[in-house]
Amino acid sequence: MTAPWWKGAVVYQVYPRSFCDSDGDGVGDIPGIASKLDYLKALGPDAVWLSPIHPSPNKDFGYDVSDYNEVATEMGGMAAFDALLAGMRERGIRLILDEVLAHTSERHEWFAESLKGEEGRKTDWFVWADAKDDGGPPNNWLSVFGGPAWSYHPARRKYYFHKFLKSQPKLNWREPNARAAALEVLRHWLRKGVDGFRLDVANSFLHDDKLRDNPPIPPNLRGPHHWGHAPNMQKRIHDSNLPENRKVLDEVRATVEGFEDRFVFGEFSEEPGLIGEYVGQTHGLQSGYTFTFLDDRSYSPAIFAAYYRFLKERPHVWPCVTFSNHDVARTVSRYGGGKHDDALAKSAITLLMSLKGTVLMYQGEELGLGNGAIAQDQLRDPVGELYFPYSKGRDPARTPMPWISAAPNAGFSTGTPWLPVDPHHAQRAADVQALDPDSVLNFTRDIIKERRNIPALITGDIEILEAGEQILAFNRILPEQTVLCVFNLSREPASYALPRQSTVSPFEFGPGGWGFGGPGLTLKPFGAFFGQAG
Repeated sequence: MTAPWWKGAVVYQVYPRSFCDSDGDGVGDIPGIASKLDYLKALGPDAVWLSPIHPSPNKDFGYDVSDYNEVATEMGGMAAFDALLAGMRERGIRLILDEVLAHTSERHEWFAESLKGEEGRKTDWFVWADAKDDGGPPNNWLSVFGGPAWSYHPARRKYYFHKFLKSQPKLNWREPNARAAALEVLRHWLRKGVDGFRLDVANSFLHDDKLRDNPPIPPNLRGPHHWGHAPNMQKRIHDSNLPENRKVLDEVRATVEGFEDRFVFGEFSEEPGLIGEYVGQTHGLQSGYTFTFLDDRSYSPAIFAAYYRFLKERPHVWPCVTFSNHDVARTVSRYGGGKHDDALAKSAITLLMSLKGTVLMYQGEELGLGNGAIAQDQLRDPVGELYFPYSKGRDPARTPMPWISAAPNAGFSTGTPWLPVDPHHAQRAADVQALDPDSVLNFTRDIIKERRNIPALITGDIEILEAGEQILAFNRILPEQTVLCVFNLSREPASYALPRQSTVSPFEFGPGGWGFGGPGLTLKPFGAFFGQAG
């Protein structure tokens, strides 16, 4: 059987506010994206995933939706969306929307109706609970953005649950009419012709209906990840990550598969082991990703090996693989390269394109961008405002794309950008890199193109062979093709002993930097070797 188009596809994530501004208001928009379709075509992804484009008060910059069925005016409106979709169709690029259905904005009409209580038609469309006798919140659940996950509203004399900002009330998927309305949102956009969805916090549709406290993570098991953010000291098994969440995902999948040739994958940011319950060949979503690689700062072979050994026990899971997105530090910054480290950027791109899964590549990754510089008075992210200077939040990963090195704001906007353009990014703009045959941009274009001719790298299984301090080695396997992939993920030379009696024909793919030394390979820092078994 022919694999579905999304299996092993390359999906390019566009964060619209920071991609390209067409009208000079400093905020990227859909006409700006449309103006870069030829750039995207030359880059070569199979699909583009757009972060939310719906109307929003932008307290969480689109992830607080006030109208699911429309396109924000500042993004260009529905006519601009239709034109973008048509332009992508002409170029053979599919379109995936980011849908945030676990919560809404407080300004959504559904929440306004729910505030009316028994007098309204949506009394239980959100998660309401009585205060404790002392006026405190119903339980110990903590918001991902800090503080209690409950806010009191005098209109109903109750608390409402919000896993994130208090302006993002939790939609109650246990209420049949609310669930039906959310599923209808997907049908609306599928009828418009989109090719699928990325579901935000897909682990969080259901909450414990008994509102039990989350248990603490024992202090002796806590590391820097836990101590750095108070909500991480809880095991989040009652505010989200419920086993029955899978039943909701089954319904979501059935809705999407009611339309031909569509794709739905989810973000699973907590309890990564649950991906086996939430993704499958016949249950849950078609694919999904955890934060295993997104949280990693080591670029250690052991991290990648452990993840795929974990998946080997769950052969029904086809994962998405991603090193970067709008919520985490950019790849070269997180892995230690800083603002300019092309060798690391090329190594990471090559590994990303070699691992088993559907590839999710974040805008700017193809330019080798690190985090953008942000001063305190330029912060827009509520997480950064909460923790500065300990953390600048997510803004450094969201600074605008640099298009033209010599233009004001690197060609992103003729106005004042909503976030500053890093001067170092301007030096690495797309126009400069397009003219440099050794640039990260041209390297990425080539590797996406070359990957299409290596079926095992697209849909093959994976077998981990070695994961030492420097070397990660694995086979990608199809019945008709086996490809040996060897990576030196360190800044020092390394060697790898080829399996005995192996006959491997090397071929050019990735950064190279290898040579034969006796029975094995020698690899330069961040070098890679690819060979096809005879």
